[in-house]
Amino acid sequence: MANSKGLNRIKVVLAEQQRTNKWLAEQLDKGEATISKWCTNRAQPSLETLVKIAKVLHVDTKDLLRSIKDE
Repeated sequence: MANSKGLNRIKVVLAEQQRTNKWLAEQLDKGEATISKWCTNRAQPSLETLVKIAKVLHVDTKDLLRSIKDE
């Protein structure tokens, strides 16, 4: 996967739910800087963490991923 830009939709889902990075950091016991990196796609959470994020946000894990089907 050459282009890793925009792999996840965490920032979008947080905005849709009117939640903040700080709120998510508190729910996951992670630093705000880590959440920021995930939201800006400078880093990606592990699959295990992505599942935890989905549970906290009450969404399906696939809702946190951007489709690459059309690429």
